[in-house]
Amino acid sequence: MPVPGPPDVARLVFGAALPTAQAYAAFLAGPGVVRGVLGPAETERIWDRHLLNCAVVAELVLPARELVDIGSGAGLPGIVLAMLLPDVHVVLVEAMARRTTFLAECVEALGLSNVDVRRGRAEDMAGRLAADVVTARAVARLDRLAVLAAGVAKPGGLVLAMKGASAGHELAEAQPVLRRLAASEAEIVTAGAGVLAQPTTVVRFRTSADGRRSAGRTKARSGGAGGARRVQTR
Repeated sequence: MPVPGPPDVARLVFGAALPTAQAYAAFLAGPGVVRGVLGPAETERIWDRHLLNCAVVAELVLPARELVDIGSGAGLPGIVLAMLLPDVHVVLVEAMARRTTFLAECVEALGLSNVDVRRGRAEDMAGRLAADVVTARAVARLDRLAVLAAGVAKPGGLVLAMKGASAGHELAEAQPVLRRLAASEAEIVTAGAGVLAQPTTVVRFRTSADGRRSAGRTKARSGGAGGARRVQTR
């Protein structure tokens, strides 16, 4: 399917990575739609709703050497962050075979040498991965997501959960789990303020400094450029 050209703001946000972003947009709109990784209706808003929405999160990532994107799906935000942060090793974790195949082909086509694709559920990766930063977009509610993220983060690692209007409610709801995980610095921030008409809302927190990975006996199952601005703190 044809994909709209990048808006002017994309040149500012992606910079030298814009040609790679355009190739990724075409991959999403073509094989991504054909294989059901992306809905056909999403093609027209692929830049503002998906690529730019993810790209501005890069300002929240550094410094980091290892990033794990859980429930990566079509590669959002993991692939976008990988193209913008070539010195960061990005691991895309996805449970569905057809999606991991798509991701692997996409990574090869884009020439992203800093990306690995792992098939499996996030909870199955607990203790096998240890990232400085864990990202997630449209994976699970925050109380469940916090447990998944803690399992693949280093002690004191940063978790960036991309959320929408429900961010405040989810953060409040997740407080008991965050306390049991000994998570800290839980807050809501925005990325891309002053650049995007609708900045990206992110729930950000740090995992336990002593490496606590589970909320007691709680188990969870996974589901399928401007400065950051804090909008709510714990």
